[in-house]
Amino acid sequence: MNNIYTQLQTLGIVLPPVATPAAAYVPFVVQGAWIYLSGHIAKKEGLAYCGQLGLTMSTAEGYEAAKGVAIDLLGTLHAACLSVGQDLNHIDKIVKVMSLVNSTAQYTEQHLVTNGCSELLGAVFGSRGQHARSAFGVAQLPMGACVEIELVATLKT
Repeated sequence: MNNIYTQLQTLGIVLPPVATPAAAYVPFVVQGAWIYLSGHIAKKEGLAYCGQLGLTMSTAEGYEAAKGVAIDLLGTLHAACLSVGQDLNHIDKIVKVMSLVNSTAQYTEQHLVTNGCSELLGAVFGSRGQHARSAFGVAQLPMGACVEIELVATLKT
């Protein structure tokens, strides 16, 4: 098994700090071996990456936004692991990803946008990064963000 931090370095990924929640919630909850990450919105230059797929953004732009969300999720997942004396090498499985894509009623490529997140998780964790997934089109997201993604993972026991 590869060291996750070496893999991140190989991919040129620097883990960001955990973002301060924008409302009444915590960024993560660890319950036993389960880690639940709150939804993370897409950001560009530190601010909400705003746009609507099918109107002001292309699928390729949405894909890159979802990839950026995955990097933010990894930063939070790292912090969650540290909170229980572990690190990302102790992730047993990325179990589930749920993606919300700010999109028009006619837009039907939410699954392709979400691949930006899913493919990065696979690149980082290998088979442990393969997960169940949902991708929804929604009329709006907090702060006008184009994508919001939440994640569930398990730790090795």
